[in-house]
Amino acid sequence: MTSANETSSGAPPRTPWGLVVLLGALTAMGPLAIDMYLPSLPAIAAGLEADPAQAQATVAAFLAGMAVGQPFYGPWSDRIGRRIPLLLGVLIFMAASAACALATSAEMLLAARFVQALGACAGGVVSRAILRDRFDHAETARMLSLMMLIMGLAPILAPILGSALLAVGGWRLNFWFMTIFGAALAVAAFARLRESRSEATAVQASTENPFQAYAALLRQRRLIGYGLAGALNGATLFTYIASSPGLIMGTYGHSATVYPWLFGLNALGVIGAGQVNRMILRRLTPDAVLLRASAIALVFAVLLALAALTGLGGQWTVLPLLFLLLASYGFMQGNTMAGALNVDPLRAGSISALMGTLSFATGAAAASLVALWHDGGPTAMALVMLAALVGSAVSLRTLALPTQP
Repeated sequence: MTSANETSSGAPPRTPWGLVVLLGALTAMGPLAIDMYLPSLPAIAAGLEADPAQAQATVAAFLAGMAVGQPFYGPWSDRIGRRIPLLLGVLIFMAASAACALATSAEMLLAARFVQALGACAGGVVSRAILRDRFDHAETARMLSLMMLIMGLAPILAPILGSALLAVGGWRLNFWFMTIFGAALAVAAFARLRESRSEATAVQASTENPFQAYAALLRQRRLIGYGLAGALNGATLFTYIASSPGLIMGTYGHSATVYPWLFGLNALGVIGAGQVNRMILRRLTPDAVLLRASAIALVFAVLLALAALTGLGGQWTVLPLLFLLLASYGFMQGNTMAGALNVDPLRAGSISALMGTLSFATGAAAASLVALWHDGGPTAMALVMLAALVGSAVSLRTLALPTQP
């Protein structure tokens, strides 16, 4: 598909901003639905006459739905095309968001949140497959980095917007906003997204069931290497999200007013790194960037672990190193995803789903480990991050890119 990836003069193609914004917004359904309503959890518990643990369980229900739903959308989009699974997912998200807004009990909200996630996960899985349909390896990595600019705004803006909506109209208004957001995405996707799945992909998908497709993918060493490298690097972000409230507000004593700004600063670091990655990819291959970024991230992880263990410099050492370490996410995620999608482009939907599920499972395991091992300071977080990044580097160099210098 070189005509879609380069101009007749060989120059880089113009950035398809409309496509990038739409796919980024579709992928952001999940992060938005998690981050936006977090400030409303106490109000939800009070409004539904539930205890705080039941309100908190709605977060876990959503994450469970994200894990369960992704493996279905990938092979389905390879078999019947990208548009129908994507549009159905958005419609499920919209309907379930309305059900959340109308919930009259904690149990009803739990069920609606699970179904909401089943719809939301279609956005990420199918959007990544659409990019691989339209672009080659390097351009896919660039477009994924550009999408990070859109998706990365969710953890910054969503809690602020959620707090504002809570103050104006109560916790239900958060879910009505999600309903409207889903409706707008459905209209935009129906009007603007053309079918991108190739006939060759359709033929391949017709010869195997989803279990056979996943079995074939799991036998591909390079794919597993890219998947583990990206998932283990991404586990640092999950670990940070799980640890940051206790670390920043508890250990370091910053107020609830300061916390969102520090949280947002790290999110900006990830976004900025993704855009630097996009520019670097005009000169280096995605694999070359991966090797360098993985090594640099590992150096920062070692320094962070030493700072946490020794207490040297306190927060003034830990927080800057944490910022630099987390920025590696902006270099690793788009490039590992693009590399994985390039291993077997005819199974792009299944690869996207597999990568998403692996990333979620690894991140959830890392966050759970930190929660169980929490020591009141940065030590548990730093050591889990170090272990994850060692695993990421080993996976990259021994499985994905064993012949690279």
